[in-house]
Amino acid sequence: MNISPQQGEVSRADRQALLNQTSVTIWFTGISGAGKSSIAIALEKALHTLNRVSYRLDGDNLRLGLSKNLGFSETDRSENIRRVGEVAKLISDVGVIVLSSFISPYAVDRNMVRKLHEDSGFRFIEVYVDCSVTEAERRDPKGLYRKARAGEIENFTGVSHPYEVPIEPDIHLHTENSTIEGEVSTIIDYLVAEKIINIGGTDEIVR
Repeated sequence: MNISPQQGEVSRADRQALLNQTSVTIWFTGISGAGKSSIAIALEKALHTLNRVSYRLDGDNLRLGLSKNLGFSETDRSENIRRVGEVAKLISDVGVIVLSSFISPYAVDRNMVRKLHEDSGFRFIEVYVDCSVTEAERRDPKGLYRKARAGEIENFTGVSHPYEVPIEPDIHLHTENSTIEGEVSTIIDYLVAEKIINIGGTDEIVR
């Protein structure tokens, strides 16, 4: 292929300096009903309150557009995560904090997205939103577990499809034993400790 990247005259560091923040992709993984989207929504609000620019990529939302031609086979799931990883990296390059909420059941796919970011000098934080199938099924906010048990949904993670638990996530949240407010605080504290954001002062821009 006669293709090569086209470089501009405004760098990622320039854009981060303009926004006065360090970009990062925060990747929420966990089974359906674990609380990934709810935490990401609350975190987005908290970051906005702190005058940080963030953007959410949600599994359901992207399957209505970018990945609407994909199903839930192992191959399609992997392709969905590859696409999302590329989009997350693009948004991170703008200087924005990316909040990605996807079941992403396979470790190889999550590791691929991490490598995609880190090979290009981007920060990547994996957040394991831990919740038992029993609790997630009790919540069942969309009625998906009920449909999966009835055979109306094939390849459903936690019922007829496996979920590979992260071995060493950057952040491990236990949603059965904590509140959304507490979980958001845990993530904010991590971002501060990693010098990605600096509450009450000027963020240390990673160049």
